[in-house]
Amino acid sequence: MAYLATPSATAETIRRFDFNFQKKYGQNFLVDGNILKKIIDAAEITREDCVIEIGPGIGTMTQYLAEAAGKVIAVEVDKNLIPVLKETLSAYSNVKVVNQDILKVDISRLAEEENSGRPIKVVANLPYYITTPIIMGLFESCAPISDITVMVQKEVADRIKAGPGGKDYGVLSLAVQYYAEPEIVMNVSPECFMPKPKVGSSVIRLTRHPKPPVEAGSEEKLFSVIRAAFNQRRKTLANSLANSTFLLDGEGVQLKITRQQVCDALEKMEISPTVRGEALTLEEFAVLCNLL
Repeated sequence: MAYLATPSATAETIRRFDFNFQKKYGQNFLVDGNILKKIIDAAEITREDCVIEIGPGIGTMTQYLAEAAGKVIAVEVDKNLIPVLKETLSAYSNVKVVNQDILKVDISRLAEEENSGRPIKVVANLPYYITTPIIMGLFESCAPISDITVMVQKEVADRIKAGPGGKDYGVLSLAVQYYAEPEIVMNVSPECFMPKPKVGSSVIRLTRHPKPPVEAGSEEKLFSVIRAAFNQRRKTLANSLANSTFLLDGEGVQLKITRQQVCDALEKMEISPTVRGEALTLEEFAVLCNLL
């Protein structure tokens, strides 16, 4: 089986199937085999693993995954790519192609059916326009996922990895770090894709925490406080949280939290009342949430 991870092989496959890139799906195919090998290595895939690949495209990464993993479930939303995948992956009996939107896939059921409910790995070259909903959807699904290794826009990887105090630190940083330990594996040039994206990319591995690193009553309350804290970054935390609308039981609720109550909570934490949200760690947000 010929590998697809070269510009010429990718171009030939696209021509042969008369495939047209769909901008709405954010399709940028990897054409560098060395990058693909590094992704597989970073994900630490073995024959014991069941892997879900999101957006296999023409099957470029899927070939490498199939040779490393015990089983691969490739979830592709573009129905025009299904006949392509049927041919390019014909040599691999351990690959199952699912023509569905990953945001609508029941990952827990898939893990039960394909891997007896054991933890699965997720590997993907994610479409940049929908990266955050996919990553957060995977974590919030409570499916048995051990780790996620994905190609994302470099800016997004930097935000996920960011710590307190920097301009990249925000809701995404805290939300992902609540669920997993992030590690940026490498940066990838636009030259490694077809067509070339206008931005740089990064591969990031997210290793799932066995349990959340903080306790804050409920995830919903914690994330409501965090979102309110970053809603207007230039405001102090006390001003941001005072009279904010929080999401409770799936509905927006106007809580009667006053500026003074926030200041009192911060005083108990021995934190300045003029602090901004970007200065607090995940642990400090959890403590503040519990106090409020």
